[in-house]
Amino acid sequence: MFLKLYCIALPIFFAVDMVWLGVAAKNFYAKQVGFLMKADVNWAAALLFYFLFIGGLVVFVVAPAVEKGSWARAVVLGAFFGLITYATYDLTNLATLKDWPMLVTVVDLIWGTVLAASVSVATYGIAVKIGV
Repeated sequence: MFLKLYCIALPIFFAVDMVWLGVAAKNFYAKQVGFLMKADVNWAAALLFYFLFIGGLVVFVVAPAVEKGSWARAVVLGAFFGLITYATYDLTNLATLKDWPMLVTVVDLIWGTVLAASVSVATYGIAVKIGV
């Protein structure tokens, strides 16, 4: 079941997050933390994060929601998983990096919460519809 759920979640996550990073929030991050940004993205590190994050989302959120037959569980646990994982990054940066903007932390915590909840419930819905 893990592999099937992972294969459902992966393209959903990439599509949603790429719209966020590439369109909706591109200028926001450049303005807020452009002084820290590399000219070229380290795609190996970025992809490793995505693959690990989606694995965690499937193991800790989507699979339990499918087993319980609860879309609400997918939303709530997805939101909490997103909040905790994005808080790990942003609150650590806020605590340790000089001039890390509070606004970036707030926006990222909201985004991580919304992203993980929406990916979780979409993955759950597709999985239930196709009988995973």
